Amino acid sequence: MKRHSGHPGHGKPNGAGNVLRMRRIGIDTYLEPVIFMRGDCHICKSEGFEAFSRVEVWRDHKRIIATLNVVKASFLEIDEAGLSEAAWRALGGADGDHIRLFHPAPMQSFSHVRAKMYGHPITMAGADAIMHDIVDGRYSDIEMAAFIAACAGNRMDVAETTAFTQAMINVGKRLHWGTHPVVDKHCVGGLPGNRTTLIVVPIVAACGLTIPKTSSRAITSPAGSADTMEVLAPVDLDIPQIRRVVERENGCIAWGGAVNLSPADDILIRVERPLGLDSDGQMVASVLSKKIAAGSTHALIDLPVGPSAKVRSREAAEELSARLITVGHSLGIHLETIITDGSQPVGRGIGPALEALDVLAVLQNAPGAPETLRERALLLAGRVLELGGKAAPGSGMQMAREVLASGLAWNKFQAICEAQGGMREPPHAQHTHVIVSKHRGKVAEIDNRRLARIAKLAGAPKAHAAGLVFHAPLETMVEVGQPLMTIHAESPGELAYARTYAEAQEDMILLQER
Repeated sequence: MKRHSGHPGHGKPNGAGNVLRMRRIGIDTYLEPVIFMRGDCHICKSEGFEAFSRVEVWRDHKRIIATLNVVKASFLEIDEAGLSEAAWRALGGADGDHIRLFHPAPMQSFSHVRAKMYGHPITMAGADAIMHDIVDGRYSDIEMAAFIAACAGNRMDVAETTAFTQAMINVGKRLHWGTHPVVDKHCVGGLPGNRTTLIVVPIVAACGLTIPKTSSRAITSPAGSADTMEVLAPVDLDIPQIRRVVERENGCIAWGGAVNLSPADDILIRVERPLGLDSDGQMVASVLSKKIAAGSTHALIDLPVGPSAKVRSREAAEELSARLITVGHSLGIHLETIITDGSQPVGRGIGPALEALDVLAVLQNAPGAPETLRERALLLAGRVLELGGKAAPGSGMQMAREVLASGLAWNKFQAICEAQGGMREPPHAQHTHVIVSKHRGKVAEIDNRRLARIAKLAGAPKAHAAGLVFHAPLETMVEVGQPLMTIHAESPGELAYARTYAEAQEDMILLQER
């Protein structure tokens, strides 16, 4: 088999390569391209391909590097290669199309990862090479896990953080808006129900500032901002569509994964989250690469602090804040941070549709709208208005409150939804169950992570109507038999999973006796 040379991913390899027929076999491997070949296939034998070999696959001018799984069963013909859903989407085509298989060229950038393991800092050139190879699909999950582990904890200094942030920007697309300022807000996460984005964006846009918000989908949480927005309007917008929405309405709330702004971050998160490894350096590079790639000139970063939030202490929040501001300044973005309360869920709903209902209640100034969501959103919107020069220091929250109370924010939100493809009604779950208190007392502590797990067991975020409504915020006085939460699910089985787990969590909501 002939090999090709040159920069990986550029051009087309020389020679015919080894040819098989592609077949879609319907296996979901999330974002990882996987190829399935029979062990007795002539290519496996002649090229020495084994399970977990990396294989370069070409269909016409499209190319991926996939991980090989060797099949012993006969559901594939000997001249067929099965493709996972991720591989199929990347290559396109139809069943029976010819694909060509190659050994990938040797990967040089991993030498920088090995050096990091032995205590050597990664240079800008090294960071750039690593990110290019990751986006090019040349790193296996094992190699990405090694890279993440080498940088976890406090192993990345400010210079390395800056280098990796810039490298992540370099390997993706970057938007330019031709106006100033372009504002944004971001929360580092860890709080269920924290859908302030859907309220902040229409308030800020209604005041005349440009706020092109690209949000994420949930990875390990019951909902991301994009999941919640998706139950109300389309979010899978390309760059021309985002431009049209922002030019028309000053703002948008779109899914960032559709526009390839920081593709390296999306790939790394897929491996990073299951490992449970995180660091200030990795978080800063992730956040800032997306803000800068989206064309933001000014950004507010919300850092919720709480015992079951992502940031556990005020000291950790201040360290993270300092690094964000330092790296942001070096890369030309004006950044401010705000440390907020992360001790309990925001609003009542946890799960895409239930969070959307909370957002609508706030925007519509409905009686009984969740106060925690309203006040947090107004606080953040006010700070963004001050950051963007629309409000004097200290007066932004009042301006935001007036815009919300007047109905201007609700009108702007509806306009943004229409511009993104049309507003729709949130779905409702077919099955619900109320979890009640077994004791009496005052709610003293809430475990956000376990509440989020209940919502996920109920089916969120894939089942948009699934999740839970939380009835017992901190300081609530509860009696025996009083509702603590209502679980929502789209199937009886998922309701049973969530209910069984919830009823076993005796210390998830701690009560103090009166």
